[in-house]
Amino acid sequence: MAVKDKGAKPNAFQAFFRETAGELRKVSWPTWPEARQLTGLVLLVMVVMGIILGLTDGGARTLLNLLLGF
Repeated sequence: MAVKDKGAKPNAFQAFFRETAGELRKVSWPTWPEARQLTGLVLLVMVVMGIILGLTDGGARTLLNLLLGF
């Protein structure tokens, strides 16, 4: 019969944070100008998509009101 090692088990939370920190060191972080440019792009896409969805919703509402006679 094999004897189990009774050494201390590694704490799962400590291992998770240690591995996460190791992975974050490998990340290629954007420079501040790149971050600003990408943030502006995200905001622009959000505004454009909001307009498109708003127009689609308004058109669908108008079409349904015409079809249902409201």
